[in-house]
Amino acid sequence: MSDAIYQAATWIVPLVIAIVFHEVAHGWVARLFGDPTAGRMGRLSLNPIRHVDPIGTIILPMGLALAGAPIFGWAKPVPVDKRRLRNPRVHMMFVALAGPGMNFMLAALTFVALGALLVGFGQNPGIAVAFINANLINFAIINVMLGVFNLLPLPPFDGGHVVEGLLPPSLGRRYARLARYGFPLMILLIVVLPMLSPRAAVVPQLIGPPVEWILGLGARFLSLFG
Repeated sequence: MSDAIYQAATWIVPLVIAIVFHEVAHGWVARLFGDPTAGRMGRLSLNPIRHVDPIGTIILPMGLALAGAPIFGWAKPVPVDKRRLRNPRVHMMFVALAGPGMNFMLAALTFVALGALLVGFGQNPGIAVAFINANLINFAIINVMLGVFNLLPLPPFDGGHVVEGLLPPSLGRRYARLARYGFPLMILLIVVLPMLSPRAAVVPQLIGPPVEWILGLGARFLSLFG
């Protein structure tokens, strides 16, 4: 149990921070391009309470952590009214890319912080530094996974909004209607298909290689300090 609590402590806090910054980044860029909706609803705050989804931010990650499974979760989406954007088709793509972009930036900054810890404390840190180090490592992993995962070209993921903007308007509108099936589709891809057959684990096969490649870049960067 103590190990499960430690795992929860080093995974859930980084997850909450990563998904809050992801969502707020959408709102920041939407406001930049003319949509004040998120700001008026108080959703541009970094206060996690404003973004918590009881299931996706608390119950599911805690259950996965206690079960020793990979941690996954989500926050309440920041509201964006694309009609208020100055150029809805183009600017909505930038709004969508802001979330993954924020995650990749946070991952890069985290690798810099990990390098600083290596310089300052070497390979044998104390308990407190080891705990911080574990949080930072998990924070980097979570941000890379969130960034890549959300670029999947399916509604309602951020990549789906990009595809919608690249398609001709009429086809893009039809493609966007798939968002109503987004949650069942996500459960099907992430949970049901892998249970039926490892070969049907489409999402890990899609996001695994780019996640490993990006984390590999981070590991090579850290090797410069060790």
